[in-house]
Amino acid sequence: MPTANSSKFASARPTSQSSLRYEVRYERSFVLDLKRLDNAGFQQVKPFVFEDFYKISQLHDLPEFRQIGSSEIFYRFRLGHYLISLEVIGQIIKFLRVLPEPMSSEAGLDDQAKF
Repeated sequence: MPTANSSKFASARPTSQSSLRYEVRYERSFVLDLKRLDNAGFQQVKPFVFEDFYKISQLHDLPEFRQIGSSEIFYRFRLGHYLISLEVIGQIIKFLRVLPEPMSSEAGLDDQAKF
């Protein structure tokens, strides 16, 4: 059970379609990011990371799951308009951050052209 000063929250549950067990942790930065999301984003991300995530059979089933750079432990995936970063070491999966998707450079140029 995490304490008030814990930097991470952990739980271990099997995925529903697999007998593999993962230890899932939530970095403090992730929890703070989650709390800062607008209401619509919070309602989309929270149920996924605390419930639906446990139903996937492989990490590669996550939407737009990609390795970050050349790192062998850092990954990201997209959930709606949010990017979620993970650290994966063996059977430990740690949610690191959840951030709004950056605006594309084309969208930024279109917005600037309107002014």
